[in-house]
Amino acid sequence: MVMMYNQPNTTPASIDKGANGTQFNTYYWLRKALIEEKKKQYFSQLADTINMPKHMGKEIVRYQYWPLLDDRNINDQGIDATGAVIADGNLYGSSKDIGKITGKFPVLSESGGKVNRVGFARSTRKGTVADYGLHVDWSEDAIQFDTDSELMSHMTSELVKGVTEMQEDMLQIDLLNAAGQIVYPGSASSRSDLDSTCTLSYKNLQKLDQYLTDAHTDVNTKVITGSRMVDTKVIPAARVAYVGSELAMYLQDMKDNLGRPAWRPVEQYGAATTLLNGEIGSIYRFRIIQVEKMLFWEGAGAAVSSGDTVEMFNDGSKYNVYPFLVVGNDAFNTVGFQSSGSNGKFKMYRKNPGIETADRINDPYGKMGFMSLQFWYGFMVNRPERIGLIPCVCPV
Repeated sequence: MVMMYNQPNTTPASIDKGANGTQFNTYYWLRKALIEEKKKQYFSQLADTINMPKHMGKEIVRYQYWPLLDDRNINDQGIDATGAVIADGNLYGSSKDIGKITGKFPVLSESGGKVNRVGFARSTRKGTVADYGLHVDWSEDAIQFDTDSELMSHMTSELVKGVTEMQEDMLQIDLLNAAGQIVYPGSASSRSDLDSTCTLSYKNLQKLDQYLTDAHTDVNTKVITGSRMVDTKVIPAARVAYVGSELAMYLQDMKDNLGRPAWRPVEQYGAATTLLNGEIGSIYRFRIIQVEKMLFWEGAGAAVSSGDTVEMFNDGSKYNVYPFLVVGNDAFNTVGFQSSGSNGKFKMYRKNPGIETADRINDPYGKMGFMSLQFWYGFMVNRPERIGLIPCVCPV
């Protein structure tokens, strides 16, 4: 519904009677809203943006070359040290087995010969962009006679905030779906298997850390050695993990394998480092970011059991599933179009009532104005093996 002056309060876009109001510079409000929203961005700040050039379609493709010593480097170009053709040319690939590795070293005889040929493989990564947009309409009277002289400022701010939240939600969903390292608690092998026994454990954290290390995922932060402040704690070099409020509460009560409190609240080491946006503490080799709007899978777990001794979050019939998400280095890119970077992937148009909006067919008096916001979004996963996920149920 178009926003009009003195609409009844029963309508969603209710505008009360009031005094004169004026319209200020939209760009000032836009910049102010962006600054406010940047404080709440958790995932967008991780992204490197690839800009889609004009006249190249809506899909961007890039090559990913696999290392020589990697199981994914599958090719038929290999010749071993005796000159015999072998299945592939990656020598011993990703193996850690001493026996296998020893027999695959590229030794040479005195006469050399056509031996030890290796090969390389590559794969393609694809990302597409899609166009999104929304707009608001208003009448001249709705702005001029409203009691709030900052009405236009609030409209601009809320529009930007909404779009920023959408972009964060899109990116978060793509990251959750792109995870290549998934650790299921208990005996579960899928989200639908997660029952009341499948809560997050310290062992799960250790296993996920092992998988990410084997995938050459760098740690995001350095060792924190503490400070001269009283009661500061040492924490190890760590990767950054993202959780919602439900899981954050559970982590604070977690014990390590020796029965000791595993949680280190941020207050105990914050004096010795620069804190991350939303950081609340550390556990094992993860620094925990609590995301205000961390998404989850409602009712995606197993059926609720009547014999549960501890109540779990559920939708009334099935358990909710909550993510423990770790995003490693060079794991993904966002794809923009005619963009100035990860903080400027949209454009806004505003036309005030008057000569700009007057036309013979729709509004010959120029009484209506509008504001629209358009943005492009795309996602491309580079290294899914560097995105870790522990889906689990959580006690109330």
